[in-house]
Amino acid sequence: MTAVLSSPVASPFVPGYIPALADVVGADERVPLLDGSSVRYANFDYAASAPALRSVADRLLDALPQYASVHRGAGALSQITTHRYEQARERIRRFVRARADDHVVFTRNTTDSINLLAHCLGKRGDVVVLDIEHHANLLPWQCLSGTRLVTACSTVEDTLAALDAELASNPAALLAITAASNVTGEVLPISRLASIAHRHGARILVDAAQLVAHQPISVVSHGIDYLVFSGHKLYAPFGAGVLVGRGDWLDGASPYLAGGGASAEVASGGTVQWHTGPARHEAGSPNVLGAVSIADACESLSVIGFEAIGYHEHTLRERLDAGLAAIDGVRPLRIFSDSTGRVGIAGFAVDGLSARTVACYLSDHHGIGVRDGRFCAHPLLTRLGYPDGAVRASFGLGTAADDIDRLLNALSELVSRRDTARVKESLG
Repeated sequence: MTAVLSSPVASPFVPGYIPALADVVGADERVPLLDGSSVRYANFDYAASAPALRSVADRLLDALPQYASVHRGAGALSQITTHRYEQARERIRRFVRARADDHVVFTRNTTDSINLLAHCLGKRGDVVVLDIEHHANLLPWQCLSGTRLVTACSTVEDTLAALDAELASNPAALLAITAASNVTGEVLPISRLASIAHRHGARILVDAAQLVAHQPISVVSHGIDYLVFSGHKLYAPFGAGVLVGRGDWLDGASPYLAGGGASAEVASGGTVQWHTGPARHEAGSPNVLGAVSIADACESLSVIGFEAIGYHEHTLRERLDAGLAAIDGVRPLRIFSDSTGRVGIAGFAVDGLSARTVACYLSDHHGIGVRDGRFCAHPLLTRLGYPDGAVRASFGLGTAADDIDRLLNALSELVSRRDTARVKESLG
């Protein structure tokens, strides 16, 4: 894939220039400012929904003329669409290096995938979860009576020890963990967590929504039993998600949705024979284009290569971290004092200003889109000392160094005007 190159620009924070790594849809979109002018939109909200890769959007447009129903249509286009849909499972399986007999189930998103597994878990045993999780990996388990919440410690090492001790003293069926925090970007050691779970007879679910677009992941090598993620964070359009994992719990549970596609045979008396495999939990007409687009995004990321992706994001992250550290009153968020790995996410707060004020200023005066609030992680934000919310800047393949500099310059301007008599006017 051809990288999008730009001319070098000067930076007051870090010398040099790093171009965007790939073409994304909407990269040249312009947005209005309060002064009546317009500017190219600087997207720093990748962690919520990443823009689609141009390569993925192009393949979608190519597939649309042949789009038709799946699985039971005899027509040529139905056969083509069915083949694309089922091949998408295999392409995704290869991308996450799953086991040959793992199920690949298409869902609406990561939240739906976790709720599906919670449905399948039933009364198999307790679930152990950290208190720093995104609500998607917290609330579905709290609906189960056997869920145990473990308080994360100030270091990764102590947190692993706490999980080890909890599982050793009280056996559980499942450890449900987020691979990368959507608030700080900090990455947990998946292989070590899997080893801890397996040593005590538990399985592990990994919420990889914030990881799969940034770092390679292997279900087999990392020892993962269940992996979940969403297409809209993986540079794919539409609302679709994936649950990849062992088939016994999935086949042993009642269908997640009762309906056509999940049923193999329905007798006139009401007796139903359900399918096994992915179809068991995919009742109704599936989001075919969403599923195929996830597979297309997986292949596009493989073409770019995670070495290149990692270098690109690491360089931008260092640039952003250095710039934020140079601005008086900007406070980065961290969960662990010893964490070493992060994806392209930086959570922070600005002294004396609400998160909403900061976000609106960046948007209204500079055309910069960030996230503000509690990021569906209310307990974590409270724990970090920001119960009313913070700001999150997240980036990816379509982000260039001048975007980072633009954000830093805007924040510097905001802080410099914060305590002046004109601050109210400057904030609109």
